[in-house]
Amino acid sequence: MAESTRLVRIADVARELGLSPSRIRQLADSGFIPSSRTPGGHRLFDLGAVRAEVARRTLPADPLTAGQEAEPSWAQELTLLGLSEDIVWRRIREDLRIDPDTPAGRITGYAFTEMLNNAIDHSDSDAASITWWTSSDQWIFEIRDYGVGAYPKLRTGLGLASDFEAVQELSKGKRTTDRAHHTGEGIFFTSKAVDVFRLTSSGVRWTVDNLRHDVALGIVDHAIGTSVVCQIDPQTERDLAAIFHEFTDNFAFTRTRPVVKLFGIGTSFVSRSEARRLLDGLDVDFETVEVDFTGVSDVGQGFVDELLRVWPQSHPEKAVIPTNMNPAVEFMVERGLTRVDPREAR
Repeated sequence: MAESTRLVRIADVARELGLSPSRIRQLADSGFIPSSRTPGGHRLFDLGAVRAEVARRTLPADPLTAGQEAEPSWAQELTLLGLSEDIVWRRIREDLRIDPDTPAGRITGYAFTEMLNNAIDHSDSDAASITWWTSSDQWIFEIRDYGVGAYPKLRTGLGLASDFEAVQELSKGKRTTDRAHHTGEGIFFTSKAVDVFRLTSSGVRWTVDNLRHDVALGIVDHAIGTSVVCQIDPQTERDLAAIFHEFTDNFAFTRTRPVVKLFGIGTSFVSRSEARRLLDGLDVDFETVEVDFTGVSDVGQGFVDELLRVWPQSHPEKAVIPTNMNPAVEFMVERGLTRVDPREAR
């Protein structure tokens, strides 16, 4: 007897395809992907049929890229000297009729003002171009300045070896070249709050895709300054306060998740120096460090020893938590943990 078909909701299809629920609803309404409705009017999908249809046809363009190719809903170049990000946001939300009290409005307001403030305070640029694209299924904004570039500035300020290490530092959070005036949390939390976050500088593009739960690095044509692009589903139910809470204890930012797979050569981590580079700077601001081994095929004894024994012994108030390990990595980590005195482990 054939196995019965399991029908799923929009959220499941959105997670499968890496698109927002509004985008899935749009594709279903247009007939691009098959769906049905319950007697109560709720839309259901046969995930196997959706996969088959997507495999047979070309999925419409990445909504982030396609959205930016459309006619802008709002665009201006503004002088940064003396500019107040909250005043600009108020003008935009009034012009575009964005309700700042909805979940999407709160997230977008936070992300936009944080990123514009970064351009005002850090870019060393006289002006910035601000562009918005809005539709029923997505809001996208881009802030582009013409300054020194986010990665080169962080690389110089922190004495880093490359722009890729600058991306790594930003993914940790609380990394800034101007600690007297900035906490360094804005880029970190913005990258967690929106659906898709993309920061491009000096030919390096860093993308955080919270729809697919993935991150990526890429090389693009070099352009002056920094471009920050954010996308959010206007119907999102994501709660900004919950995002803050996920990474804070008693209103203090204490947790971070460096993504190990992005910042090494290939997917092997074998040296102590790579572990030291990963952990550099985390002794100042964080109590818990979650190290995500997704995509890492193997690790060396030196890397594990530095990560789980040497550094925690030097920082007894800190906790290092490895996650998402394959069996080989897990074996090496467990082997490393057995060498740690239980009284010293956290």
